[in-house]
Amino acid sequence: MHAVRLHAFGPAENLSYEKAEDPVPGPGQVRIAVAAAGVHLLDTAVREGHQGPLPALPELPTVPGREVAGTVDALGAGTDPGWLGKRVVAHLGPVPGGYAELAVTGAERLHEIPAGLDEAAAVAMIGTGRTALGILQFAALGPDAVALVPAAAGGIGTLLVQYAKNAGATVVGLAGGPAKTAAVTANGADLAVDYRLPDWHRRVAGFLGDRPATVVFDSVGGDTGRLAVDLLGPGGQHLVFGWSGGGLLDGGPLTFTEEELTRRGITSEIVLGPVMLARAGGPDPLRTLETRALAEAAAGRLVPAVQRFPLGAAAAAHRALEGRATMGKVVLEP
Repeated sequence: MHAVRLHAFGPAENLSYEKAEDPVPGPGQVRIAVAAAGVHLLDTAVREGHQGPLPALPELPTVPGREVAGTVDALGAGTDPGWLGKRVVAHLGPVPGGYAELAVTGAERLHEIPAGLDEAAAVAMIGTGRTALGILQFAALGPDAVALVPAAAGGIGTLLVQYAKNAGATVVGLAGGPAKTAAVTANGADLAVDYRLPDWHRRVAGFLGDRPATVVFDSVGGDTGRLAVDLLGPGGQHLVFGWSGGGLLDGGPLTFTEEELTRRGITSEIVLGPVMLARAGGPDPLRTLETRALAEAAAGRLVPAVQRFPLGAAAAAHRALEGRATMGKVVLEP
């Protein structure tokens, strides 16, 4: 098979497309002939040698990637034979190996891909989709809501816009540049604004008139996040799930003092990690969110945006993602 290997931590150019031995599934595992592999911003940080939220950096050389979809082509001992030949999608968890033509994972991680959903969309929903559904557990959305979505052209932002519109909310999406704002408009936002313009927040305020925002879905932080929060009215929610405006691993989330929150009558909450899983419930909360996300896509209620790159162009995909030159979920296709 061919795979993308990282032999040394560093720039995107360190990702090497090369021949590798076919992996063999162990007991309880399956092998997937990969049709689509997800690329995450965390992959770029790990590539540079930053551990981030992972328990440890992978041993080198490594094949990055933790989200794959394709067809089961081999089984390990004791694995249910019913999986053979099925179209599946899986999040590989803390074990990498997705940037390859073949990937191995435990059968317990598999979801059968619903009919009518392609592999790239399934990959988008198994990671990005489950996160979006997890965030939305905290949001009060309905016809009276006004949702402000920074990074609205990204993988998660695209789904947040759709979900909020489906709930009847007024949706304002922020994105960088005319191509991205056009995509946000096409995705259903009531207003799309280029956050790189110095007066973007005044344009949003002028559009809303006397209606304040009721929820800000903040994955950006920094100055953009603070200006977005300034548009919240009393009772508004600031839901934090990233801080790309200050760098993935530095800068940290936008925070407010208790005095400021009380004075303004708003709440601010980081909705990642244990708090998200606790709300999802069930014996396996991540799987609960994955199942919900795939069901939303299968029903056509959520349609992920996907930007595709050939597997051999993984380095280009990383550079584009780091340079904010992508829209939707970045996916590699062998």
